[in-house]
Amino acid sequence: MEQKKNPDIANGDKTLDRFDMAILRILQRDSSIANVTLAEKINLSPPACLRRVERLKKLGFIKSTVALLNPETLNAGLVVMIGIVLDRSTPESFKDFEGEAGKIRGCMECHMVSGEFDYIMLIRTADNQSFNKLHAEQLLFLPGVRQIRSFIGLREVFSTTQIPL
Repeated sequence: MEQKKNPDIANGDKTLDRFDMAILRILQRDSSIANVTLAEKINLSPPACLRRVERLKKLGFIKSTVALLNPETLNAGLVVMIGIVLDRSTPESFKDFEGEAGKIRGCMECHMVSGEFDYIMLIRTADNQSFNKLHAEQLLFLPGVRQIRSFIGLREVFSTTQIPL
């Protein structure tokens, strides 16, 4: 006989019940939903729902509430993934690189990774020409960089900001 999974998720001392999980699922899809509508969808009173949302924010389950913009309409339709290899693997070289990486125009993400590269960056820019300019004027001058490998996105198959819950 198959066991049912417990709908409550424990994260340290932070336990999420089925109402919390429902709130998170809905807010991931549309954070602009009115509290009254959200409360109706999960069968809670609006004050109880609002208290739960505030608790989820306070506990760090909700980092922020944002609007997701359309990159094509804002002249940032080209996505480039960049693999970076540093010339040294020291705490100082990582700190220096990370301090400057966030200043790169159009840099959406930067991750320290294992494997062939030390970092993977995701950059959005207008087109190949603007990326070439960014590469020549900013990327080449990042501290400690030994190698840069660029991968230009040809077609977005899918992209999401939703964490599976």
